[in-house]
Amino acid sequence: MLDGIDTKTLDSDALAEIRNRKIGFVFQQFNLLARTSALDNVAVPLIYAGVGYAERRARAQDRLEAMGLANRLQNTPAKLSGGQQQRVAIARALVTDPLMLLADEPTGALDTQTSLDIMGIFQKLNDDGITVVVVTHEPDIAEYAARRIVFRDGQVIDDAAVKSRRRASAA
Repeated sequence: MLDGIDTKTLDSDALAEIRNRKIGFVFQQFNLLARTSALDNVAVPLIYAGVGYAERRARAQDRLEAMGLANRLQNTPAKLSGGQQQRVAIARALVTDPLMLLADEPTGALDTQTSLDIMGIFQKLNDDGITVVVVTHEPDIAEYAARRIVFRDGQVIDDAAVKSRRRASAA
């Protein structure tokens, strides 16, 4: 069930629409289009959602500004640091105003401070009501979660609230 919808009953087109409108995805390697500006990278999901050009650009710019990248709108990924690229990827994941954010090893390619900055962003998003699921192999990163679910060989072996959750500041 996602947002009251039984996803088992949906065809592939309906599932794709749910992924586009209700779930944002953040990847370890950012998955940005290399020769495309940050602004246009963030706007891509809105093309698939059928949003018009002016609104796409306005929403993409708003999400990039919220990530502290107002001065990097026209930069291509090659002109951005790893942390900036990940912020572009987060802005892209948020541009459709999803209910849930799925992040697969979002700090794996980042230095320690940038990783903490990203976790601060995720904590703020969660505090604002977005469900954030972070997959990580890094125990120190998992300490920033409110809940930790541990899998081994495809089975849940632990599922508990994090007792002494670390807080990061959103940068």
